[in-house]
Amino acid sequence: MNQADKQRQVENAMRLAPVIPVVVIEDARVAVPMARALVAGGTPAIEVTLRTAAALDAVRAIAAEVEGAVVGVGTVLGEADLRAAHAAGARFAVSPGATARLLDAAEDVPLPLLPGAATASEAMALLERGYRHLKFFPAVPAGGARLLAAWAGPLPQLRFCPTGGIGVGSAGDFLALPNVLCVGGSWLTPADRLKAGDWAGVEALAREAAALRRSAAA
Repeated sequence: MNQADKQRQVENAMRLAPVIPVVVIEDARVAVPMARALVAGGTPAIEVTLRTAAALDAVRAIAAEVEGAVVGVGTVLGEADLRAAHAAGARFAVSPGATARLLDAAEDVPLPLLPGAATASEAMALLERGYRHLKFFPAVPAGGARLLAAWAGPLPQLRFCPTGGIGVGSAGDFLALPNVLCVGGSWLTPADRLKAGDWAGVEALAREAAALRRSAAA
């Protein structure tokens, strides 16, 4: 699969809902009911971060058992992570930044990558390598919606998924920008609700997120 095809797949995932839930799963047994609640609430693209030992088992379970879910893997740092995510059934990968070795590996692995950028120089370097869809991370500490708005003029080719420090109250500031397709957020799957098995509560948070409005120009 060439880079253009991979970018189309990433874009399709980014356009499924205004918010991609960013999930930390400590117990793989919660993955399927959690994902079903997120899909039912209207947020089918789900990023499971590689921050726990349960992450890849969770991805396998979601990919195999949850109809309508488009499961991705986050916190991808190198080739081993990319290959493991692809083998687990992930549909996309997300990285907090981008190194030459990671990008070289991404050319050899079929899994589409959404790489992270926090500066205009990083975004330009990724554009040179064919990436037109980027994660803006950490969104709020790096400059927030004002910084992304400033990039829209000189970098009109790029579309972003800002992630990091965003909540339901601030997501709209990002989604109003013409260069933002979606935001990443951890508020849809708080640890206490996962531990309690509060799937109705997760679905309600997903519905609230899915109802957020995106810029018509995005």
